[in-house]
Amino acid sequence: MTTTPSPLRVLVAKPGLDGHDRGAKVIARALRDAGLEVIYTGLHQSPEQIVEAAIQEDVAGIGLSVLSGAHLTLFARVLDLLKELDAADITLFGGGIIPTGDIPPLERMGVACVFTPGTPTQEVVEWVKAHVGVPSPIAPVCGGSPTGVGS
Repeated sequence: MTTTPSPLRVLVAKPGLDGHDRGAKVIARALRDAGLEVIYTGLHQSPEQIVEAAIQEDVAGIGLSVLSGAHLTLFARVLDLLKELDAADITLFGGGIIPTGDIPPLERMGVACVFTPGTPTQEVVEWVKAHVGVPSPIAPVCGGSPTGVGS
């Protein structure tokens, strides 16, 4: 008897005070429709709540949606907590209103990929399927260029 592999599990989160969740919901639905198991945490989550939920739900990836301008602080805190709680194998990716100049520092700190406005949902789905749950290389998975800008 063969068993069906479990679907890839990802958590989509809206950290901080940002109340605009349409993009996060669109990505969550696209991932779900592509066969992934998606946990959406809702609005106004702290990095601590996000990491706790990710560990409890045994996810392979966390997707943060940040439009508030606090992306450098929020991504850094989530990465620090993942390391502190021995969960650094969870792939962190994200998107939102993130200036192009802030993407290389995010990638250097360990964010696997940053998707910007205009990125087709299918591109996000394909990237997640190809890179989340897979041992990550030392270099950023996105290749150092913002995804979706100018496309």
